[in-house]
Amino acid sequence: MSDQPIGQKLTDRQRIDWLRLSRTEGVGPRTFRTLINRYGGASAALDALPSLLVRNGRIGRVTTLTEAEDEIALAERYGVRFRAMGEPEYPRLLRMIDSAPPMIGLRGTSSVFERPSVAIVGSRNASGAGLKMAEMLASDLGRAHCVVVSGLARGIDAHAHHASLGTGTVAVLAGGHDKIYPSENQELLDRILEKGAAISEMPMGWEPRGRDFPRRNRIISGLSLGVIIVEAALRSGSLITARFATEQGRDVFAVPGSPLDPRAEGTNDLIREGATLIGSAEHVISALAPVLGRDDWPPQAQEGSRSSRDEPLWDELDLDHRGFGESQSKIDLAVRKMPVALDEEGNGPHRTYAEQTPKQILHELMGPSPLPIDDLVRLSGQPASIVQTLLLELELDGLIERHGGGLVSAIATEGKNGIG
Repeated sequence: MSDQPIGQKLTDRQRIDWLRLSRTEGVGPRTFRTLINRYGGASAALDALPSLLVRNGRIGRVTTLTEAEDEIALAERYGVRFRAMGEPEYPRLLRMIDSAPPMIGLRGTSSVFERPSVAIVGSRNASGAGLKMAEMLASDLGRAHCVVVSGLARGIDAHAHHASLGTGTVAVLAGGHDKIYPSENQELLDRILEKGAAISEMPMGWEPRGRDFPRRNRIISGLSLGVIIVEAALRSGSLITARFATEQGRDVFAVPGSPLDPRAEGTNDLIREGATLIGSAEHVISALAPVLGRDDWPPQAQEGSRSSRDEPLWDELDLDHRGFGESQSKIDLAVRKMPVALDEEGNGPHRTYAEQTPKQILHELMGPSPLPIDDLVRLSGQPASIVQTLLLELELDGLIERHGGGLVSAIATEGKNGIG
C-alpha cells in the first residue's frame, strides 16, 4: 500500500486524507486498499472518488476536509490519536489480516501491542462459573506477561478486563470513543486506559449498530495470537469471533461447559469442530509457545472458507468488475445473516442488569455446575444476607438445588430463565 512505508509516520495532511477516504461511504478495507494501490495515495484517490461513485450508481459524497478536521479536533479532546496501517503505533498483528482497518483511533498505552496478546470473549449473560473462569484465565495470562483483549461487553468480557487491569488489557470498541457501549462500562474503560489501551475503527460520535459488533469482533481476533471462548450459546456473537480467528490463522480455545446449560452449547460445539479444549491459562500458553517470536506468524487465511450463507460486513464500491486495476482476491470477511436489532454479542434485544431484579440476576449467575455461595455474593455484588434470602426464595420456587460444602446449582429448565 502506498503513501508511506511500513514503520514511518504520515504527515498531518496525509493523515487527514486517509481519514477522509476511510470515512467515505462505500469505502471499506478492500476498496480503500484498491484505491490507494491504484492511485498511489489517498489524495489522488479522493480526487477520483466522486466519478467512481457516479459510475457505481452511488448517491453519496466524499467526506470533506472540514469534517475530517473537526473529527480530529474532537478526538484530541478525548485523548484519541488516529494511526494508519503501517505507522509505528498500529498493532503489528492487526496489520497482518486481510480486513485490517486502514485507520484506527487509539487511546492509552500503545506499548501493550508489543507483548503477546490473547482474547477472552463469551456470554453477556454468563454464569457465575463462567465469570470466575474468565477472571482466572485473564489473571493468570496477565501474570504470564500476556495482554488480554476483549470487547468491553457485559459478562465475560468485562470480567476478563477487570482481572487484567494491573497487567494490561485492550478494549475493542464497536462505536466511537465518545459513544461507549454499554455506557455502564465507562468507568471500567477509564481504568483500562491506565495501563492498557482502547481502539476503534469507527468515527467519533458513532453510536454502535448491530452490524458494528461483528466488525469489532474481527479486530478482537486480529489483535490476538489466540481467542478463548468461555461461554457461548449457539447463536452467540462470540462464535463469530471464533470464526474470524480461524480465518485469520489464529488458534481457537474453548472452555467446556455442562451439556445442560444453553450457555455452553456453542463452546461445546467449537470443541467438537476442532477448537482446543482448555481448563487453565497454562493450557493456552503451552499451545501458543511454538508461534511466539516467529516472524512468519500468523499464516495467511485460506481461500474458499466463505460460506454461501454469509454476507459481507461492508457495502463497498464494486471496482474490480469494471476493469479497475488488477483483480484482487476477495477479503474473506463475512458473518451469517442476522437481524438488525442486535446486542453486543450479535443477539436479539435483551434486558440489561438495570432492568432485572436481584433475584433474576442471582439466578442468571447460576448454572448446572455447583458454585460456592461466597462466589455468588462476590459476583452479584449483593450482601451475603440478601443472597441467602434470595437463594431461599429460589429454592422454594424449585429453581435451584443445594449441595454439600455451601454449593448451589440451578435446576435445568427450558430456556434456563425460570423467572419472569
